Amino acid sequence: MVCLTCDSVRLPSPLYRDSWLCGRTSGYDGVTVVGEVGTAVETIWVRVDGLRVRCLAAGTGGAPPALLLHGGGFDAAEFSYRHTIEPLSRLRPVLAFDWPGYGGSDTPDLRYDLAYYARFLERLLDSLGIERATLVGISMGGGAALSFALCSPERVEKLILVDSYGLGKDIPHGRLGYLLVHAPLAADLVYALLRRSPRSLRWGLRRMVYDPRVVSDELIEEARRLLNQHASGRAFRSFRRSEVGWGGLKTDLSHHLSELAVPTLLVHGEHDRVVPVEWVRRAHERLPDSELRVLQGCGHWPPRECPNEFNRVVARFLAR
Repeated sequence: MVCLTCDSVRLPSPLYRDSWLCGRTSGYDGVTVVGEVGTAVETIWVRVDGLRVRCLAAGTGGAPPALLLHGGGFDAAEFSYRHTIEPLSRLRPVLAFDWPGYGGSDTPDLRYDLAYYARFLERLLDSLGIERATLVGISMGGGAALSFALCSPERVEKLILVDSYGLGKDIPHGRLGYLLVHAPLAADLVYALLRRSPRSLRWGLRRMVYDPRVVSDELIEEARRLLNQHASGRAFRSFRRSEVGWGGLKTDLSHHLSELAVPTLLVHGEHDRVVPVEWVRRAHERLPDSELRVLQGCGHWPPRECPNEFNRVVARFLAR
């Protein structure tokens, strides 16, 4: 990591001055993260409806940018897409941002649901002057990307849904899942346990992957830092309470898929314990222009568990 700051002044690096985002952002934190093959990933800040949003930007060129949308829980752009930003930036500009309530972005105390995130995505694009983009979304981020694409298909060049939310109505663990989501203090107790017990945190992360060896000490430390951030988990607790109802999940977009006139890639881990693989197979049948890639030996988190295969599949689709 190369820091380009002094004690009192923060100066944009030459990489940022040449960036495709130069002139579109409200601030710059002076830090350049250098990728393994020399492509710089810039950390920048964007002001959206008064909220300060942390973004990781990389790449140059005139192709529509790829926006990487992370998932829920205590996720963040770098946590899910650490191994994806730099490889994709060789093909086109890339922007991975932390949703409000996550990572380094502001955490307003409000009611979060999928509609909020889809609206926020529209405002982010407007704030950056991006007319059209490719959207890559995992889990909750996939649901937001799909919702936005259904409402504004003219602004989506291509859509990549990764183990996506929004493709079914059944609640994980049924009515018991509903009770756990809505029980007073239950989520607070879970997050407190994850913060205090490395063993519990390791178990929780292993639920997201198929190969337990992926959950290394380094990954545990990344997760611990995110969990210890101010208000970590608050946005996701609100999201779950909004989206999980007694009769099922509030947002099920599967019946609208035939209306989607956007080339779509569906990527799904064969052993996903969170989103059933049957949902994505059904979605593939309903989408008029879609490709399906079920990754063997992979769970709910392909960009971290199977990054090389995930990046190859995405790059091939972008090159179509």
